[in-house]
Amino acid sequence: MDNVSVITIFYFSGLSETMNYRSVLFFLSLLCYCVILLVNIILIATIILDKNLHEPMYILLCAFCMNGVYGSTGFFLRFLWDLLSPVHVISYSGCIVQGLVIHSFVSSDLSFLAVMAYDRYLAICRPLQYHSIMSKQRVVKLVCFSWLTPLCVLGTNFFLTSRLKLCSPYIARLFCVNWIIVTLACFPANDGNNIVAHISILFYVFHGVFIVWSYIYIIRTCVNSIENRAKFMQTCVPHLFSLITFLFTVLFDIMNIRFGSKTLPQSLENFIAVEFLVIPPLMNPLIYGFKLTKIRNRLHKLLL
Repeated sequence: MDNVSVITIFYFSGLSETMNYRSVLFFLSLLCYCVILLVNIILIATIILDKNLHEPMYILLCAFCMNGVYGSTGFFLRFLWDLLSPVHVISYSGCIVQGLVIHSFVSSDLSFLAVMAYDRYLAICRPLQYHSIMSKQRVVKLVCFSWLTPLCVLGTNFFLTSRLKLCSPYIARLFCVNWIIVTLACFPANDGNNIVAHISILFYVFHGVFIVWSYIYIIRTCVNSIENRAKFMQTCVPHLFSLITFLFTVLFDIMNIRFGSKTLPQSLENFIAVEFLVIPPLMNPLIYGFKLTKIRNRLHKLLL
C-alpha cells in the first residue's frame, strides 16, 4: 500500500484573496459561462437544424464548439460552487475527474484544429478528391478520434498519477490539473509516468507540426490562384484565428507555470490560469459565426 495515496480531499487556495468580493465574481463568472453556452449552442443548433450546413467543415465546427462547452462546463460548474462555499475543497476522485476533463478538452481542441486544417488542405489543394476522401463516414471517424484518443492517452496518465503517494492536500490553483497532483507527490514520478507523459507530449507536438505542414501547402497553392485566395480568406482565416487564440492562451499559461514570478498578484495568476478555459470557447463561435458566409446568412434569417 506504499504507492497508494492516503489523501482523500484537496484544498484550493486560489480563492483565498477573493472572498471579500466573491458575490461580484460569482455574478461575472455566471454571466461569462451563460454567454459561452449561448453563443456555442446557437452555432451548434444552426448547423444541426440546417441541412445545407451538413458538410464536413461545418460538422467538424459543430463538434469543435461542443468540445468548448464540455471544457467550460468542466471548469465553471465547480468554480461557481466554490464561490458560494465557505470552504474550497474537492474529493480526490473529483479532482482526478476534473483534471481529466480539462486536459482532454485542451487535447481534443488541438486534435480538432489539426483535423480542420486537414479538411482545408483537401478542399483547397485537392478539390477533385475532397468529397471522396471527406465522406460522412470519414468525418465521423475523425470526430471520434478527436474525442476518444485524448481520453485514452490522458486516462493512462491520470491512472499512473493516481498511484503516486501524496504529501500535501493543498492546490494553489482554482482547479485540478495533472501536473499539480504530480508536484504534490512525496517522491519524483517514476519512469512509467515520465515515459507516458513524454509520449503524450510528442503525440500532440506532432499535431502542431501537421497543422504547420498543412498550411504551408495551402499557402503555396493559394499564391497563384485568385479563387483559392478567396477560399482561403473565407474558410481558413477563422481557423487561423482559432488556432492562434488557442496557442496563445495555452502557451501563456504554460510559460507562466514554468517561468512565472512568485510576486504576481493572485488575481492575475488566476486570470492567466483560466484564460484558456474562457477565451477560446467564447471567441470561436463568434469568429466562425461572423466570418463564414453560410452560417452568417442563416443566423441573419433566424434573427429576422
